[in-house]
Amino acid sequence: MSTPSSGPRRNSSGLARDIEIIELLGSAEAVAAAGLGVSRVAQLTGRDKAVVSRTLATLADAGLLDRDDSTLAYRLGSRLYALAALTVESRLARESQPVLRRVAQRARETTHLCVLRGGNVLTIASELSPYEFRTTGWEGVTTAAWRTPSGRVLLSDWDEEALVRWYDEHGQDQAIVGPVPPHIAGFSVLQAPPADRIVVSDLESLKDELGRIRESGYALLDEELELGVVGASAPIRDFTGRIVAALNVSAPKSRIGERLDGLARFVAVSARELSSNLGYTQP
Repeated sequence: MSTPSSGPRRNSSGLARDIEIIELLGSAEAVAAAGLGVSRVAQLTGRDKAVVSRTLATLADAGLLDRDDSTLAYRLGSRLYALAALTVESRLARESQPVLRRVAQRARETTHLCVLRGGNVLTIASELSPYEFRTTGWEGVTTAAWRTPSGRVLLSDWDEEALVRWYDEHGQDQAIVGPVPPHIAGFSVLQAPPADRIVVSDLESLKDELGRIRESGYALLDEELELGVVGASAPIRDFTGRIVAALNVSAPKSRIGERLDGLARFVAVSARELSSNLGYTQP
């Protein structure tokens, strides 16, 4: 009777060949050329062109590759990036829990871990303040990125061209995306910030705010999204230096008072610690 170690490896050679092609399309040549055609992939892998063509088409059907209709070149697909993002966020949520807990305990305010989803910020983890009077957890809630300090932090390492495209599509998004969840329904969520609290009103003011965030290392919120609520956010970077999440602390303004800048600096230090846990080395 065969054992798991001595038995046949089902489709292992086929899977290995698929992985080789996926890795090839992540190479410097493929990235620089915005993809590779069937002939070039066949040449680089030393395989039959017809076989390579079928493999590429199959991987594209599965969403692991994208095919450019004009150049017929293949590049890494959206589903592959989505799967990678899930892996990153799973590690983020796991690595962040001790930091979120410590920040909430030391700041004594509710702490959130947020990521970008298109035009929106999604909170994937929260740690509540020990106070009875506190802001609530926003797990699973999506808010317009331009309206929140976390969203602005998440956009702060984008180049201008990408930011312009993003703002054209999302610059008028509503504060809360979809129905207001029951656990935050009692809070005074503002569909538009008060005139005297507006920080971002157009693309130019967004660029100005992102410049301030890059310079200070954090973003502030003062009653733009909720009446009586202030907050601070700072970027979390992965090993490549890319911003992948934001650490956010929100609190009643009556309690934080003039300590918001000090809280923001503490949040920035904590975000750098979490970035270090993810392999980021500050230059």
